[in-house]
Amino acid sequence: MNDWLDRLGGRREDDTRLVFETPDQAHLAMDATVMTPLVHLGILDVSGTDAEGFLQGQTSAQVSLADGAFAPLTSFCTPKGRMLANAQLWRVAEGHYRLLMHRSLVQGLHDHLRKFAPFYKAELTVRDDLALIGLIGRETPAVAEARLDVRPPTAWHQANGDDLQLLAHPGPRPRLLACLPAERAEAIWQSLADQTTPVDNAVWRLHDIQAGLAWLNADQADAHLPQMLNWEALGGISFKKGCYTGQEVVARAHFRGQVKKRLVRGQLEGERLPAEGSAVEDANGKSLGEVLCAELDAYGQPEVLAVMSTKEAPEPLSVDGQQFKRLQLPYPLERLDPESLAARV
Repeated sequence: MNDWLDRLGGRREDDTRLVFETPDQAHLAMDATVMTPLVHLGILDVSGTDAEGFLQGQTSAQVSLADGAFAPLTSFCTPKGRMLANAQLWRVAEGHYRLLMHRSLVQGLHDHLRKFAPFYKAELTVRDDLALIGLIGRETPAVAEARLDVRPPTAWHQANGDDLQLLAHPGPRPRLLACLPAERAEAIWQSLADQTTPVDNAVWRLHDIQAGLAWLNADQADAHLPQMLNWEALGGISFKKGCYTGQEVVARAHFRGQVKKRLVRGQLEGERLPAEGSAVEDANGKSLGEVLCAELDAYGQPEVLAVMSTKEAPEPLSVDGQQFKRLQLPYPLERLDPESLAARV
């Protein structure tokens, strides 16, 4: 159902990257309005009369907060509290929930959750028939309202059209994500093209990095506590809900202050993108952590998110021979309850 992607004028580098010939894309996203197909993301639907109860026992979100307006971050963990996937959760309709995550995790999470589904009236569906289009730029809200006929929501909230959902993500510029049937995607893309410019989906990923937001992929699953990705600072963990898989470990790490690694934002003094998993090393060559994601910024330098030890280390730090400069996260490293975030309309 991805035939529409082949008619956009872009070029696929692989299953998670689509590139266009548009020049100076990162600068353009800061100064104008751009759009991009979010081919690196995927969708898993959970539906049925027991869908809410089923998810409530598996996810770090308070599922009742996903009420058709608030669309919280969440995570799915092992009994040891390690993240199998992190996702955004929203409600499409009564008894119908949608999960957004890195596309490489969709089938694996489906197979994991399917083991518990027989105890509930709940169905899991990998949605290859949906399209995801991202809009970035100062005029994004106005463009979305004019072209999609939906009033844009605030960050981590959703707005609903006849057959699409519009979600707002944080970043250095306004960002909206449209989820819609793939059969309508090409027409919507052409309509948006009157007021926006196509760019690589790497630009969206760069804005995720600048927002301090890391999406795990399949190679990174089952390795990190949610707090290691600052998930509680982003409102991705409810400490007020009941039990879910991994809850005891996650809660203990929070209340006892046992998180020894954290997500750090940085910039490399160079032009080479490091591979995911590259070590962040101190001045003595000792590994402090690893790179989760990296993209080139508007000045051609790599910006990265890395999970690193919270202990002080001798500097300078480096990644693959390029000096690592810490950058400030756009949010405080403190607990943000999704219950309070839900009220921010």
